[in-house]
Amino acid sequence: MLQPHHSAEDDVSRLIEAARFYDYRVASNPMADGGVAPVPGVRFPASLHEQGGTRIVPLDNSLAMGCPGPATTPSLSASFLHVHSGDALATDANATSQLFYAMRGEGTTRVADAAGSQIPWVAGDLFTLPAGSPATHVAGEEAALYWVHDEPLLTHLGAEATRPRFAPTLYPQSAIREALDAVLHDPESRKANRLSVLLGNHLFPREMTVTHVLWAMFGILPVGVVQAPHRHQSVAVDFVVDAKPGCYTMVGSRLAADGSIADGERFDWEPHSVFVTPPGLWHSHHNESGQPAHILPIQDAGLHTYLRTLSILFSRRTADGGHEVVDDAG
Repeated sequence: MLQPHHSAEDDVSRLIEAARFYDYRVASNPMADGGVAPVPGVRFPASLHEQGGTRIVPLDNSLAMGCPGPATTPSLSASFLHVHSGDALATDANATSQLFYAMRGEGTTRVADAAGSQIPWVAGDLFTLPAGSPATHVAGEEAALYWVHDEPLLTHLGAEATRPRFAPTLYPQSAIREALDAVLHDPESRKANRLSVLLGNHLFPREMTVTHVLWAMFGILPVGVVQAPHRHQSVAVDFVVDAKPGCYTMVGSRLAADGSIADGERFDWEPHSVFVTPPGLWHSHHNESGQPAHILPIQDAGLHTYLRTLSILFSRRTADGGHEVVDDAG
């Protein structure tokens, strides 16, 4: 059969069909005119995983961002997993990194990897899985897990995560709390902006992050404390571990003369709920509840640290009642 004849002009026409040219003055910042939607600060209540059957509950924010879903941020997808006693729930993602935090219950996660890994967990434990880690979560009693991974980033890149960069890793609750206690008992901690422990992996000593993409912090908000505003270019998906009414985060785009957040939006902390702190915005944490609270922010800061784009800044009060912006949390 004769093949249709294509002229050189036809071939060139196909090659240039998708090409576009934009005036730099318009196209250099597509967020300014709404061409790229900002990451909204949204809330996902604990009631989403406290009722219903065994299932995955995506915390989907993709419609507001104009990106493929489910996605909680442009690079991260978070979900609640609810598993009834004796049930099994399968998870899989085209992701370089997956993180799970056990909110309640106990069980075992069976990983379909070469080692046939089995991870026992109880409430308060955290574990990570690398690329190529389909898993089945079996609950010994009614359980809920918080699941975060970077599939939206891979979707945007048009890439497949095929090479594991780390092995399945378990962070027991007891070890997390012990590391946080060491920070609290350090006399220098009294001057710190944050009282927290960063979870790391020995394979990423430069970034000091839980995976090469994800960043995880387990932090305490002591009674009566205001943790002064700070900002960073990574986006935070904040999970409230425990808190009483009167704990909240203020989020805003600018600082007042005294270094507090001007015209901010208040995000009240509800135990086992999630809220998103958009990148580049100032945020401060407040505890007026009379009880200490704990929070677990998950960010794409591992990637930003590697790219040298994290740009974390802190607002610090000065002796004259004003403030200065520094890059030191101490």
